[in-house]
Amino acid sequence: MMNMMQVMQKAQKMQQKFKEAQTELENSEVTTTSGNGAVTVTLTGQGKFKSLKLKPEAINPENPSAVDTDSLEMLEDLLCQALTDATTKATTQMESKMKAITGGISIPGLF
Repeated sequence: MMNMMQVMQKAQKMQQKFKEAQTELENSEVTTTSGNGAVTVTLTGQGKFKSLKLKPEAINPENPSAVDTDSLEMLEDLLCQALTDATTKATTQMESKMKAITGGISIPGLF
């Protein structure tokens, strides 16, 4: 049977691996498109919203040239703000629920 020191060392190694995985995921990106490339969304590997790009075809498929750049950029900005806000609120809610369950103990990988 392992002694307590060995258990603590294994726990520390596991905690370090969790931290490394979190950093790796935070630094990675996932990008996807829809509508034949008309909409592009990028998230971090942790699922946090990063960016959104629209092509004029996403707004007016019949006449994309009728969509001006300023309107397109304004819509992208509005959507980005809404998605960022929603992600922040969801994260805050999740952290609050996890803290209630764990009694405030920080468990790497949960939040």
